[in-house]
Amino acid sequence: MGEVKQSRRNIRFNPKQIRSSVMTSPLLTAEIGEALLDIRVADITTLDVAAIVNAANRSLLGGGGVDGAIHRAAGPELLAECRTLGGCETGSAKITRGYRLKSRHVIHAVGPVWNGGGSDEETLLANCYRSALDLAAAHSLTSIAYPAISTGIYGFPADLAARVAVGTVVSELAANPRGMARVVFCCFSAESAEHHKMAFAELGLV
Repeated sequence: MGEVKQSRRNIRFNPKQIRSSVMTSPLLTAEIGEALLDIRVADITTLDVAAIVNAANRSLLGGGGVDGAIHRAAGPELLAECRTLGGCETGSAKITRGYRLKSRHVIHAVGPVWNGGGSDEETLLANCYRSALDLAAAHSLTSIAYPAISTGIYGFPADLAARVAVGTVVSELAANPRGMARVVFCCFSAESAEHHKMAFAELGLV
């Protein structure tokens, strides 16, 4: 899969330090074709990428967690644009401008609520990652950052969600690179990052 680089530093997550430069350094980097895949513990609203993915709800009108943080950082113009979109179905995504964010765009992906695994949750979660890649490609965007979609209040098991996230992105880029140069798995905690690192290992990326 190409050269793989791994930091030896064991970074412990502290919410009060999430905006520090250390926290945004890659914990692990791998290559899929021409694309670099990073795992980071960071505040996704601070990342300088073409698009960040918002773990949105179906209304697209903001909420808690990552969703609320992105809306606060982007400013009220983001909510105003989201009001024009008519919501979004679970497993799908819609795109807006980034406004006050460093990222030029926000891709709002609606993840599934975990109901024990019997409601097609894995497929719906995979569709979120795939739909976001497709939207980025349709707008000629070459870098994207994902949060750990559905692992907060929606209750999706974090280890399984990481395997779905990494597996979907890797398989999609291997089949169709879409011009993507950089994908960041932006984790809110060291524990989340470890799940993503394990997913990299299971796919032979490390």
